[in-house]
Amino acid sequence: MAAKNWKDDKPVKVNKWDGSAVKNALDDSVRDVLTKKYNYVENFALIDGRLLMCGFSVSVAMFALLWDWLYPFPQSRPVLIVCVSTYFIMMGLLTLYTTYKEKGIFVIAIQKDPAGFIPDNTWEASSALKKYDDKYNLTLTFKDGKTGNIRSASISKSVANFIDENGIIIHELVEPEVSKLHNNLLVDRKDK
Repeated sequence: MAAKNWKDDKPVKVNKWDGSAVKNALDDSVRDVLTKKYNYVENFALIDGRLLMCGFSVSVAMFALLWDWLYPFPQSRPVLIVCVSTYFIMMGLLTLYTTYKEKGIFVIAIQKDPAGFIPDNTWEASSALKKYDDKYNLTLTFKDGKTGNIRSASISKSVANFIDENGIIIHELVEPEVSKLHNNLLVDRKDK
């Protein structure tokens, strides 16, 4: 059985007037280029941090619910106050985490050294698509594992450059843009 080409995946169709759906589909296409074309390993640590915070918040809420069921309201009041306060603090921390730590990053890909002697390089892709705007802003950040230097490159293009009139994402138009950013960051690395 021959290996399947990453470009042979089923075409993705989205409602081209739904900005959020278009952004997510383009993000998935960029993720495919990094993980399938370049064979980088996706790192889920950033998403795991968010899931951990959400899981803890839900656990606190479930504990409050169980405590209130076992010990009805007047008796459970102090525990409910602590649980509700903890829940809202966690939601505030989650907001700060997504705003300042994630910053629109939708994929972190690790470029491993085949020999295992050089530390792994890290690629981060982040994007933005403002409401009622057609400009898809993509930023690719490269962190050199050997030196620790961080470089980034970005593009801003209309989503019409990547989808057809039927709302189908055209991977053949996304891939060259991501590859251009990728190669520019690698060239900068070799120049230094």
